[in-house]
Amino acid sequence: MILYTLRCSHDHHFEEWFDNSGDYDAKKDAGALTCPECGDKEVGKAIMAPNVGKGRAAAVPPPSCGTPMGCGGCPMAGQH
Repeated sequence: MILYTLRCSHDHHFEEWFDNSGDYDAKKDAGALTCPECGDKEVGKAIMAPNVGKGRAAAVPPPSCGTPMGCGGCPMAGQH
């Protein structure tokens, strides 16, 4: 399912669910889209911001001390 924000020729905005983008195209071509506010059949997609979920923050890699023991054996241990 996909949610589109639609807009009629009178600049009324509304949302409608479709099975996929092809479902939207078929309904538009058939004249089956109607503005719920004014009944206008000249309906198209409105500009939408994508609804993208926030991803996890990338893990910060530990500093490379260059010692085989890692930071524990470094003179800068605990300071960076």
